Amino acid sequence: MYAIIDIETTGGSARTEKITEVAIYLHDGEKITGEFVTLVNPERSIPYFITNLTGITNEMVEDAPRFYEIAKTIVELTDGMAFVAHNAKFDYSFIRQEFKSLGFNYRRKIIDTVTLSRKLFPGHRSYSLGNICRDLKIDIKGRHRASGDALATVKLFEMLLEKDIETNGARSNLIRNTRLSKLNPRLDISKIDSIPDEPGIYYFYNETGDLIYIGKSRNLQQRISTHLSNNTTNRSMEMRDLIADIDWVCTGSELIALLRESFEIKENKPLYNRAQRRTGFQWAIFSFTDKNGYLNFSFGQTNSGENPLSVFSSREKAKSRLESLVETYELCQKLAGLYESDEACFQFHVGICKGACCGKETPKNYNERAYRAAEEFVFSRRNFFIIDKGRDEEERCAVKVINGKYAGYGYFNINDMGFGLSAVHDCIIQAPDNNDIQVILKQYLRSYRVEKIIEF
Repeated sequence: MYAIIDIETTGGSARTEKITEVAIYLHDGEKITGEFVTLVNPERSIPYFITNLTGITNEMVEDAPRFYEIAKTIVELTDGMAFVAHNAKFDYSFIRQEFKSLGFNYRRKIIDTVTLSRKLFPGHRSYSLGNICRDLKIDIKGRHRASGDALATVKLFEMLLEKDIETNGARSNLIRNTRLSKLNPRLDISKIDSIPDEPGIYYFYNETGDLIYIGKSRNLQQRISTHLSNNTTNRSMEMRDLIADIDWVCTGSELIALLRESFEIKENKPLYNRAQRRTGFQWAIFSFTDKNGYLNFSFGQTNSGENPLSVFSSREKAKSRLESLVETYELCQKLAGLYESDEACFQFHVGICKGACCGKETPKNYNERAYRAAEEFVFSRRNFFIIDKGRDEEERCAVKVINGKYAGYGYFNINDMGFGLSAVHDCIIQAPDNNDIQVILKQYLRSYRVEKIIEF
């Protein structure tokens, strides 16, 4: 019934790190019925601080099997079993990622002993494995080794099983699947297992079919599962209880997911998306031409209604970028929004500014430098396509920008015989530009690497 699992790894991220040890104890609800413990060659060096923590050295794993050599055993051992672990998301994400690299979609129902401990043994200061085991007098022989931690989790799980029966009179849904007891009874649980580990947007509906929430994620399975097990706020639990149906669309690229999410939230205005979710980039640099013909810059918050040249995570970063441009291109502090005065700027008085702030330098001469400064920002008056991942290996997505304005997106097949720039133009579905879209595009291009940018 249960596969109680612990792993050791080369680090904390399933995307970039690898497994160094696996321990699996099969359990029928009363006793251990089987076990599998092995070191794993991660095919990379184990960091020094990880060796200090686990005691697993590069020499110890040198002759150990690689994951692909034990993958079949893990699939067979855990077939039909619930995946039980302490902080199960960590162990499960690493196991799934290893299988994903082999082209296999590994899925099991998850039971997290952290979640169960919080429910059945409330009041403890910490629910880390070491602390909860110490509080419950569970001896861990071999802390931070897969077998030692897994055996401690076995003992903890057996105590949880006993407590569940004691509390409920019989084994409850809480143990069979920690998510079931929290979800709307009309939600088809089997649908959850078919959600892909891909970028996309997702939709939550209530019992009457009303759309109540739209979200996006680079991993739909992880994000939706997080919503369905969310106990962090009253609002999140309230929404979780209302979810009677789920739908999703894979987008291939996270950028397309962001753009679609923004548009569809504005279009549908779901109950739990009344306001476009705030981005972490709330400060921006703007530009405008004043009545005298000089190109001006300013900085402020992105909710000003204007389209920004670039976006930043703080006021200090936006201001610092402007100060750098002023120095590099010999711009006027006042026209760059860094000096407030009805007169000439301070730098003019000390002989640094050329006098655009008081008409001593012509707009033509000043704007030559100001426009070069503006060109440092991604979108200034440019026409280009952003090319990124598609929904499969033969597909790519394209985001079209004309004169710095978002024009839409589409998908094209890279193997089409007639492929060329005209094919990219033809695939675009027109979409409106707005301030939120500008922020999304600029933030994404500043923060992530896309496949290519094609100017036209």
